[in-house]
Amino acid sequence: MTSSQTEYSEHELLESHRYAEPLHAGGIRCHGGLDDDGRYVSPRTVHRVPAIEAWEDGRAEAFGTPTLDIPLDRWPGPVPNVAQAKFLIANGVPGPIISTLTRIGTVEGFGGFIRTLPIPDLSRCFDEDVRGTAMAHLERGLYEAHARDEAGFEDEGGHKDMWFAARDIAFERPITDDEALEMLQRMGFSRAAGGPPPPAPPRVLPDDVDADLEGLIEFMARLLLIEISAFHTFAWAEEVLRDTDLVAGEGEAARLVSYIRSDETPHVAYLKTTLSEMRDRTFVGSSGKRYPGTEMVGRIWDRSVADSLGARREANVKLALSEVEHALDGNARGADLLAEFASLATPEVAA
Repeated sequence: MTSSQTEYSEHELLESHRYAEPLHAGGIRCHGGLDDDGRYVSPRTVHRVPAIEAWEDGRAEAFGTPTLDIPLDRWPGPVPNVAQAKFLIANGVPGPIISTLTRIGTVEGFGGFIRTLPIPDLSRCFDEDVRGTAMAHLERGLYEAHARDEAGFEDEGGHKDMWFAARDIAFERPITDDEALEMLQRMGFSRAAGGPPPPAPPRVLPDDVDADLEGLIEFMARLLLIEISAFHTFAWAEEVLRDTDLVAGEGEAARLVSYIRSDETPHVAYLKTTLSEMRDRTFVGSSGKRYPGTEMVGRIWDRSVADSLGARREANVKLALSEVEHALDGNARGADLLAEFASLATPEVAA
């Protein structure tokens, strides 16, 4: 049986390391900082990282099951791909890349909403004990830390600000609020950061299973899939933004993205562990009926994966390609550039 600490206060899960130097990006004091050797250290990880490791070790030891996961190679890469992005920038058409970075930063800002999600009394939702688990700490620091990482907190910038800073450093000029609003409206963003999410999909669990529990699992499954697939986005952005022949900043923009990637690692870890904890347990309905967690979580997980790789992927590809067409509209070489851009597409997108 694990001897590691498994009970933490919110204060402990929000505690950061002491930094030799704070992180500044685009003139904003951001979270995290540099250690004595100049290496970036993610915020709020003094206790959060060892806590997640202890919860996962305890779960694996108690249930003997693998962590809920999905291979990264199940996801195709971003659109435009690296070759296409570099081609556009080299030909004086950086607009689609700027739009992509703006969209990513805006979505990160929505992360502040996570702290408002309703969490049912999990001790009543499962037959087995939930003490000393990741799920028991969602509202005791895990969700708050995630929200602060993404959207920032008080006068400290988060991932939203870091993505915008990377964009402005790479392309040597800040985007005005009006320009950003126009981009976002063109890409279908109609709600403000921190606003309510889209309506929940139809229920797939039995009616006597707490609806808030189903919504919680649905949200975490979709969020985990976004976080996993985002590692493709990090690799894409770092490769494009470190090309000093094409973008400004001497690699600073790519370094900022690498810091964000580091920050996302505990997000992926706690989401995997929490969903695995729920999958391994027995759900208890309001009628007293018991349901296997493998089936309950499996229903939601399978639907979320299908949506992520299907309709959501198709919509994102169409959105990205429409930004390229918009940027080339009216360009005297537009047709030729679009044809060469298309020739660089991956087979999946070309199809």
